[in-house]
Amino acid sequence: MPESTQLRTPDLTAWSCPAPLRDHPRVVMGHGGGGTLSAELVQHVFAPAFGGEALAQLGDSAAVSLGGARLAFSTDSFVVRPLFFPGGSIGDLAVNGTVNDLAMSGARAAYLSGAFILEEGVEVEVVARVAEAMGAAARTAGVEVATGDTKVVESGHGDGIFITTSGIGLIPAGVDLRPQRVRPGDVVIVSGEIGLHGVAIMSVREGLEFGVEIESDCAALGGLVETMLAVTPDLHVLRDPTRGGLAASLNEIAAASGTGVVIQERSVPIPPAVANACAILGLDPLYVANEGKLVAFVPREHADAVLDAMRAHPLGAAATVIGEAVAAHPGMVVARTALGGTRVVDLPLGEQLPRIC
Repeated sequence: MPESTQLRTPDLTAWSCPAPLRDHPRVVMGHGGGGTLSAELVQHVFAPAFGGEALAQLGDSAAVSLGGARLAFSTDSFVVRPLFFPGGSIGDLAVNGTVNDLAMSGARAAYLSGAFILEEGVEVEVVARVAEAMGAAARTAGVEVATGDTKVVESGHGDGIFITTSGIGLIPAGVDLRPQRVRPGDVVIVSGEIGLHGVAIMSVREGLEFGVEIESDCAALGGLVETMLAVTPDLHVLRDPTRGGLAASLNEIAAASGTGVVIQERSVPIPPAVANACAILGLDPLYVANEGKLVAFVPREHADAVLDAMRAHPLGAAATVIGEAVAAHPGMVVARTALGGTRVVDLPLGEQLPRIC
C-alpha cells in the first residue's frame, strides 16, 4: 500500500482534552437551538474558556452580588426571521426576551442595553419601526434602554437587523430561584398555552395557512412573576421555555436538580390551532418555542395559592398544573399519555425551527 494511503496512528501527546463536539467539527444550525447541541457547545467550548462561579449557574440570567445588592444580569441576541410577525417584531423580542430572563431569577428589570448590527441596504424606515417597537415594549415592561451601540456590515453579510440586549435588575431579599432547590413533590405549573410563538413565526416565514391567524405570545413576564412572589418568595425555580420549548426547560431543570419530572400529557395547554399545525407538519408542541410563558416548580403547600394568583393576572389566566417532580428516574422527563402509557420527553438535539428569536 502506498505510504500516502496508509492509516496512521494520530499523535495524541499534544492533546489536552477530548475534541469537543466530535460529531460536528463545524457549527451547524442546531447549535443555536437550545437543545443538546447548544448544551455541548456551552459545556465544551465556552464554560471551560470563561470559568467562574456566576457562569456555572447556567441559568437564564446570572445572580451576582455587587455593593451589597443581589443583581440579576443577562444578555441575549435576536436574529429572528422575519423581522415582523403576527403578535410582535424583533424589537419586542429584544426587550421582552431579556426582561423575562431577569424575571426568571425573580428580578424586576431596571435597565437594558441595545446593540444593533445593521446590514448595508436595509431601509432606515424598517430600522425606525424596529426601534419604535423596542421603545414601546420597554415602556410597557417598565424598563429603560439606557445605552447601546450600532454597527453596519456589508450587504450580504447580515440579515437586515440583528439585536443584542443586556439587562440588570434587583433580586428581592429572600428570593432564591434555581433548579438545585427543586425537590420531589414540587408541583409543575405552566402559565398558559404553549407553542404560539414558534408556529406564528413558521406560518409567516413559510407562507403557511392553518385556517386561523396564529399570533406570537411575546410578552414581558416581570409583573406575573411579582404576583407569584407576593404569594410566597419560596418558589423553587422558574424558566421561560423559549428555544427548545417546554421540553427543553423541563429537561434542563431535571438534569440540574437531580430529580425526575412527570407531566400529564393531556394537562399541557396546547391551543387547537397549534395542535393542528403541529399535526400537519409532524412537530411536537412540547418542543415549539414560546416567548410569553413560564414554567414554575412550586412547593406543594404553596401550589394552590400560587396558581390562583397566576390566574388572576392577565398573563397567567390559563395557568395549569401539568405535573410534578419525583424521586424516580432522576434527570429524566416522562409524559403520561391519554392512553395510560408513558413516553420519555428527551432534550431536543437542535431546534425544529431555527431563527425564532
